[in-house]
Order: sequence, then structure tokens, then C-alpha cells
Amino acid sequence: MAKQYKFDLKRPHQFFGLGFGLGLSPIAPGTMGTFAALPFIFITATFPLWLQIVFALVISVFGLWVCGQTAKDVQVHDHPSIVWDEVAGFYITMIGATLNWQSLIVGFLLFRFFDIVKPGPIKMLDKRLHGGFGIMADDILAGIFSLICLQALFKTGVLTL
Repeated sequence: MAKQYKFDLKRPHQFFGLGFGLGLSPIAPGTMGTFAALPFIFITATFPLWLQIVFALVISVFGLWVCGQTAKDVQVHDHPSIVWDEVAGFYITMIGATLNWQSLIVGFLLFRFFDIVKPGPIKMLDKRLHGGFGIMADDILAGIFSLICLQALFKTGVLTL
């Protein structure tokens, strides 16, 4: 029988660490948790690029604390329900993107690909780092890789808006 973990969404760090509760999904919690980034993406879509970058830094630094504290509560380094790292990663993916259904779907798929497959340096970060930094670092890098790919696909005309 799988061990049940006691999460408490009334605790602010767990509420955010669990992606407003989306990370508690019994099916694909990381994928579900990625959707928690959408309000931030929509709210900041018209912000200047520099402010989107600052916002990404803020949610990433905030994630160090909420992910670290939530992991400490359940005594599991990177429990699948801890998804604030996915929120930050998908937000980073969408920095500077023109928002429409195509860019959101392609950005989402790119981020989930890099987050799940963890090629090269993403896998290295995932294996070597611990605590809140360890939880966040691989998803931040997956978000950066996805951002580069998304921008390249639309800027080169491979995909059009």
C-alpha cells in the first residue's frame, strides 16, 4: 500500500507549493500543476519584458521557500504533488510570448517535454541538487530551454501566429 502524505492547504507554503491544490491531482500532478501558471501568464502578458523577467525571478525565489518547506513537512525531497516548480518553469517558458492558443499549447508541450524527459543538464541538476533549490532548479532550466525553443519556432516562422 502506498504511503499517504498529509498535506494542509491552509498552510500558505503548502497552498502555493501544491499549486493551489492542483498538485494533489491523482493523475499527472505535475501536468495539472503546470496549469496553475496560467493566471500569472495572463495577468502579466502585457507587461514589459523586463517586468516579466522580474516576475519570473520573484516566483522562482518564492518557490525555493514554498517547495523546500513543503518537502520538509512531508519529509520527501521532491514529492510529485509539489508543483510550484512547474508553475515557475511554465511561466518562464511564456516570457515575451504573444499569447494565443498556439503559443500556449506549444509552450506547454515544450515545457512538459523538457520537464519530463530532462535532457542533459536538466537531469544533472535534478540528481545533484537538494532542498528547495534542487526542486526548483531543473524546472527553471526546463523553462529556459522551452523559452528558447518557443521563441525560435515563432521567430523563424516554423510556427506562425
